Amino acid sequence: PSVTSSEEQTEGQRSTLECSTPYVCPRGDVVLRWEGYDPQVSEVSSHVQLDTSGVSHQVTLTSSFTWKDHSKKLLCKVSDGSKSASTEVVLRVRHAPKDTQASLSPSSGNIGVGDTVTLSCQVGSSHPPVSGYHWYKDGVAVGTERVLALRGVRREDHGRYHCEAQNALGTGASPPVTLRVFSAEISASPAAEVREGTATTLSCDVPGREGHPEELTYTWYKNSAWLKEGPAHTLLFPAVAAGDAGYYSCQVTNSQGSDTAQAISLSVTYPPRIPTLTLFQETQGGRLVIVRCTVDSHPPATLAIDRDGTVLATSGAQVALGQRLGVTASRNSLRLEIRDAGPRDSGKYGCTASNVHGNASATKVLVTRAAGLLIQPSAEVTEGTAVTLTCVGTGDTDEEPLYTWYRNGRRLQESLSPTLEFPSVRGDDAGAFQCQVRGRNGSDTSEAVPLRVLYPPRQPVLSSFLQSQGGRLGIIQCSVESDPESNLTLRRGDDAIACTQGCPQATGPRVLVTRSYNSLKVEIRDVVVEDEGIYVCQAGNSQGSASATVDFKA
Repeated sequence: PSVTSSEEQTEGQRSTLECSTPYVCPRGDVVLRWEGYDPQVSEVSSHVQLDTSGVSHQVTLTSSFTWKDHSKKLLCKVSDGSKSASTEVVLRVRHAPKDTQASLSPSSGNIGVGDTVTLSCQVGSSHPPVSGYHWYKDGVAVGTERVLALRGVRREDHGRYHCEAQNALGTGASPPVTLRVFSAEISASPAAEVREGTATTLSCDVPGREGHPEELTYTWYKNSAWLKEGPAHTLLFPAVAAGDAGYYSCQVTNSQGSDTAQAISLSVTYPPRIPTLTLFQETQGGRLVIVRCTVDSHPPATLAIDRDGTVLATSGAQVALGQRLGVTASRNSLRLEIRDAGPRDSGKYGCTASNVHGNASATKVLVTRAAGLLIQPSAEVTEGTAVTLTCVGTGDTDEEPLYTWYRNGRRLQESLSPTLEFPSVRGDDAGAFQCQVRGRNGSDTSEAVPLRVLYPPRQPVLSSFLQSQGGRLGIIQCSVESDPESNLTLRRGDDAIACTQGCPQATGPRVLVTRSYNSLKVEIRDVVVEDEGIYVCQAGNSQGSASATVDFKA
């Protein structure tokens, strides 16, 4: 048989195919028919021509083909009993792209920021072939390639993607696929810097958290220290406190792995607390006063130091400073130095701290002395050094003041000279010194200033005693004068019986050692003849050494 049809069919339009033979067998068993079509959407008609113009048998198939019929084979078949012959027709159905699918690679595991992701658009069937592709993310066009490659994925790439394939007949769209970017990020509400007492929430999110296919676990950290763990993605502060400030991070975990968010700084602002105000008057000379004010606040406070209401120094705008004043300012700290201090600098000193949230203040009273005591070359010297004590004060210039010297509260001397000299100071000269300045307008006494004289041990005092009543008990005691403290060692021959610090001791159960400042006491129970002998007490410090002996007899 022969077949007549158009080269291509169009989906949705009815097409006609004719199958014919140039002969007719009216009384025979010859059958001409179509095979392979869908009878539900097809009509078949037969026509026989038998006249002078020609002879033929024609079977017409009228049908509506779909894209699924593309490349399908139809047979026009003539048969006579067991004999048959056929002609094959391959359908070419024109249709828009069908069975369009979008696929994601990798298809498993977490996709993190910086990874590479490939989205591919596959078409099940298209005739004519696909002429173009379009990719859309959340409805917005993002590409025109069949394969959309995302290198260096960002959080913003998270979303629903679909592709469309098109040819001359139309467009086929894929169902959407979701690209989940597993990337943790912390946000603060209402802000990352809040006023103390504000209700504050820190949220740890991954894109698409609410639609995530599995439960997520959140681990919170503050300043790298573990805080809490659980399903809650928020950290709540009903009334945030200054102590809540710090760096917060969170780790989000699912069955595929975890991701840790970059830390966020939570800053809590608050008004100044009560300032700490310290007053210091130099004992050596008494001529320098230091006023220091520190405060706790955020943001940093502006500090001001005043005396009896008159501002002397500020950490902000500079005030006019006198020649005797020096100011040092740093974050939440202000220091005022007053040189050549005297009674005129006495008074109530105040420190006021203020920032945008409020202010606070503190006060202290300073009483400066007119007289001061200066020791040269130092308040701590070695024996034999020449030492000069100078009484400095604000005595009247019209007359010569009278100076009275005291050591440990006892009057030493009185003179018109402001100095007390020790050409070669000895250990016995050490003590707490004061000077009193008397003038026409009254007198003033300095603070007590200690003078320390370092000297080697004097000759140790070594004594022994034997008590026979109630058992024989021997006592050997050694004491010495020195500064600094001496290390005492009691020896008999080459053996160290006892010492005050850090030496090997040959003590036994009969020997009891008692140590105190520059003193060593040894008690020997049940004294025997072998305990007799010459005992030596050695004393030594950084300045020198001395020793003494005693003959102990049982």
